[in-house]
Amino acid sequence: MGEVEIALAKPEERGVLETLFQLYIHDFSEHWAGQAQGEIGEDGRFEPYDLDPYWRDEGSIPLLLRRDGRLAGFALLNRTGHAGPPVDRNMAEFFVARKHRRSGFAQAAAQEIFSRYPGRWELAVARRNIVALAFWRRAVAAHPGVSDMEEPTLGPPVWDGPVLRFRIDS
Repeated sequence: MGEVEIALAKPEERGVLETLFQLYIHDFSEHWAGQAQGEIGEDGRFEPYDLDPYWRDEGSIPLLLRRDGRLAGFALLNRTGHAGPPVDRNMAEFFVARKHRRSGFAQAAAQEIFSRYPGRWELAVARRNIVALAFWRRAVAAHPGVSDMEEPTLGPPVWDGPVLRFRIDS
């Protein structure tokens, strides 16, 4: 599987995150079929994601994921809950480049992030993203410190899909 490295993204690495987001949105755009979201602009790029909070707001954390020293993805954490009760952490966005998927790397990276930031977590998964839901169920359930796992399903306008809520003990 290779070495997993999780590092806080530095302000000077913002451009790296912006570039990775283009790949992430490209992958995710298949879930927006029939919707206005996910169109490619005239400049050949998708609409940019607002990364400002990740360098401004306490509790918003931009992470870069590396495998064997090479960039492989990112994770964005914040404290925005969807299912009601407050959370310590929310996995707002998580991306692993296709080359590194289905190798155990993504699960190892997710579990390392959970371990590094223990507490009450929430993970909202888009209803159409059944592959991601299966991944997150496995990744969370396999963590040795997980407890109090629940999975409410929400509907618009709050969220459209399942939300995994769980605690990671330190």
